[in-house]
Amino acid sequence: MDNGDLEGGGGDLPFHGKGGRRYSPVGPHDRAVLEMSSMDPGSSSSDPKSSVKKNNVGTLGNLDSDGIEGSNPENGGANGLYRENKLELFGFESLVSILGLKSMTGEQIPAVSSPRDGGDVSITSGQPKPSDVKMGTMMGVFVPCLQSILGIIYYIRFSWIVGMGGIGESLLLVSLCGLCTFLTGISLSAIATNGAMKGGGPYYLIGRALGPEVGVSIGLCFFLGNAVAGALYVLGAVETFLKALPSAGIFTETTTKVNGTVSEPIQIISTHDLQIYGIVVTIILCFIVFGGVKMINTVAPAFLIPVLFSIFCIFIGIFTARKDDPASGVTGLTLESFKDNWSSDYQNTNNAGIPDAEGDVHWNFHALVGLFFPAVTGIMAGSNRSASLKDTQRSIPIGTLAATLATTGLYLVSVLLFGAVATRDKLLTDRLLTATVAWPFPAIIHIGIILSTLGAALQSLTGAPRLLAAISNDDILPVLNYFKVGDGSEPYLATLFTAFICMGCVIIGNLDLITPTVTMFFLLCYSGVNLSCFLLDLLDAPSWRPRWKFHHWSFSLLGASLCIVIMFLISWSFTVVSLALASLIYYYVSIKGKAGDWGDGFKSAYFQLALRSLRSLGANQVHPKNWYPIPLVFCRPWGMLPENVPCHPKLADFANCMKKKGRGMSIFINILDGDYHDRAEDAKAACKQLDTYINYKNCEGVAEIVVAPNMTEGFRGIVQTMGLGNLKPNIVVMRYPEIWRRENLQEIPSIFVGIINDCIVANKAVVIVKGLDEWPNEYQRQYGTIDLYWIVRDGGLMLLLSQLLLTKESFESCKIQVFCIAEEDTDAECLKADVKKFLYDLRMQAEVIVITIKSWDVQLEGGSQPDESMEALTAAQQRVSDYLAEIKATAKKEGTPLMADGKPVIVNEQQVEKFLYTTLKLNSTILKYSRMAAVVLVSLPPPPISHPAYCYMEYMDLLVDNVPRLLMVRGYRRDVVTLFT
Repeated sequence: MDNGDLEGGGGDLPFHGKGGRRYSPVGPHDRAVLEMSSMDPGSSSSDPKSSVKKNNVGTLGNLDSDGIEGSNPENGGANGLYRENKLELFGFESLVSILGLKSMTGEQIPAVSSPRDGGDVSITSGQPKPSDVKMGTMMGVFVPCLQSILGIIYYIRFSWIVGMGGIGESLLLVSLCGLCTFLTGISLSAIATNGAMKGGGPYYLIGRALGPEVGVSIGLCFFLGNAVAGALYVLGAVETFLKALPSAGIFTETTTKVNGTVSEPIQIISTHDLQIYGIVVTIILCFIVFGGVKMINTVAPAFLIPVLFSIFCIFIGIFTARKDDPASGVTGLTLESFKDNWSSDYQNTNNAGIPDAEGDVHWNFHALVGLFFPAVTGIMAGSNRSASLKDTQRSIPIGTLAATLATTGLYLVSVLLFGAVATRDKLLTDRLLTATVAWPFPAIIHIGIILSTLGAALQSLTGAPRLLAAISNDDILPVLNYFKVGDGSEPYLATLFTAFICMGCVIIGNLDLITPTVTMFFLLCYSGVNLSCFLLDLLDAPSWRPRWKFHHWSFSLLGASLCIVIMFLISWSFTVVSLALASLIYYYVSIKGKAGDWGDGFKSAYFQLALRSLRSLGANQVHPKNWYPIPLVFCRPWGMLPENVPCHPKLADFANCMKKKGRGMSIFINILDGDYHDRAEDAKAACKQLDTYINYKNCEGVAEIVVAPNMTEGFRGIVQTMGLGNLKPNIVVMRYPEIWRRENLQEIPSIFVGIINDCIVANKAVVIVKGLDEWPNEYQRQYGTIDLYWIVRDGGLMLLLSQLLLTKESFESCKIQVFCIAEEDTDAECLKADVKKFLYDLRMQAEVIVITIKSWDVQLEGGSQPDESMEALTAAQQRVSDYLAEIKATAKKEGTPLMADGKPVIVNEQQVEKFLYTTLKLNSTILKYSRMAAVVLVSLPPPPISHPAYCYMEYMDLLVDNVPRLLMVRGYRRDVVTLFT
């Protein structure tokens, strides 16, 4: 459309858009509506260029400054113009495109150059290039999980566990550990299907659900668990190798005792051999990782083939075994062996696991849980490869849970078979019973164990550094910046660090001592996943919409509880150490880490808790015992502040003084003059700047910026709408305008008086601070007294403020003095006694002083004040007289009623004189008794009705004259203190 088309059509109530164009309402018979309704949605223009334009929705060519495609006569005349601009009403930015959809997910989309001079761009411009071939459920999740779960424990420890714990407790052990990982798999499936996943695996899931502090602490523990697990796999491979080739050992050791009876000597593997060979293997693996990470990720699934084949050989060997064939102690599958091995037989063993009555290691069910649990870990292997999966929403749940159920079923069947195929002595002494019974020869098991453990070790040395790099790339902990890597780069430094940890654990050389450590770190991670799902399920935020529907918060809670219980069953000392390590990392992250908002569940919990608390408070007034000051701090100064200073530096210090031990909330507001549409961005920038100032001053509060035509209208809107329910601000705090007499600030009196009147109407208390520049901060200790001039009933607000001041270090050395005003001398003693009793009931310690001020007549008190005070009074009277004469002359000249600040006023000059003299008398009393006070609190007189604002400012000036630090307080229609418990 051109301008002529827009201006045509007549219509009612035209309005103007950008560039001076005039828009009219669109009616049902409008030409554009008729043509648009007659168009076939599936039809295309006969002009080939027009059809090209329809495909180029995401391009910016041929658009004018208003985002409307420019007219082109080649597009088909008027009808073509209507077809191309039918979505002009929505604006170009509203059109759905692939770039817009990706930007909603937080992806960084590179800018795409727009076609120029009528050139066209393919609709695929700006889309990502096709990535490498993605993996499905089988190769992407199931195989890696199966390879990680089936490891060294099954081959060289499982039969020993059956012999020590018996078939019954071994079934319970497998069921308990399997249930824990299965419930964790359900929680993992729910979280993983709730959105796209990035690098980091469980760290990414936990961090985005429980916050960066919890995510980093558990993520680092999971990194340590993977690094230690690498040492576990290396030691398993070395132990298998030395068991298969005893002659390769450099050192040899034997044992001759089994349950206290002498038997044939049994050769065991030396710890020194494990250490030497383990370090050599670790170094070789590190070189492989440094040189061929991509090759490892490609070839790693092939390592599963020897494992599956070896398990097949084990089962064939068990079914074909006979008594003492293939070795002594093998009975074949007999009911007698099954019965003999049903119950447990916990014994003392040496460090190698050989039964020895004088051994140092005592075994029980708790210890077996710690030994066996690493055999069920590895369920996170699929989630760690989320970037390489075709469909993470489908592959992770199915692949992970299928691998968990398959391995748990394999373990349960193996318990029954191992318990029925050999005697207990054979189960306890032959650590490689799987190789002994394997068909057709033991070397197959040795090869399978070595290849599976080396493959798992390579996965650990490859996955752990990437986890550490993912934590580092989130830029939460500055100390981890050394391990940052770019996209597509290899984490060489993190790999080297992981290798050092792995070699340190290899030097320990004892497999049974390492496995509990791995167990604790993995259980900590699993409990974090379960707690994350529990929290997200319980909160049920609108964004919580996982595709995996088979989950419930009770399952996640049970899974987390099982993880904690298993940790304590294994070893309470290891549990305490692991929790303490995670807590230290959490504390360190909270202190040194950079703040980050990932939309975690805790923020959602805080939000829902706030909503429930707000609803529980109701709309009724809060009881005085539960009353908290919620100050509304008016930041707009009377005058100018330095650049980049959004608020008076001492206002936050004063707001902190109104809270007991920092508990409470302050609302800092500022008002920008102008139109909201024009100054919306200025308001956002000012709000951010004010919020930074509040955080810098360590003040618990929020920042709010309002755009209004003027300060009066802005404050009137704020005082009516700010807050929710009973969490609305109840005290308005502002600075006294000591510069109101300047010629360029003549509007201050009307604004100041208007704010006070608005607070009175809105039932808000008012605290006006005079001498804000001298207000002490938390490090400036004050001495002297806090003097209260309690003139009118204010609900106890002035008394409460004085008590809050005493809780601050700057005023804790001060004492409180309460000055009361009595009309007659005869009332003084009675008033003093009543006030003392009242303060005693309020648990407040203060000295009470009663001052008598009789009613007076201005004409009778002349000359009784000091010369300085009388000069101030005379000057004020002269200024007021000149001001009244000016407004009277203006009213007479214009023939209007007496006006001031745009409002009609009624002036009683005798009353004005009386008000001036009253404030002067009160000021003289303050100077007489409280000249050395740390701070003075006095009741704020309300602005007299129909008085000019100028006169009220003269009253206030006389009241605050020569008082360095003064708080003028006016309560509202309710009590804030109570005598009762």
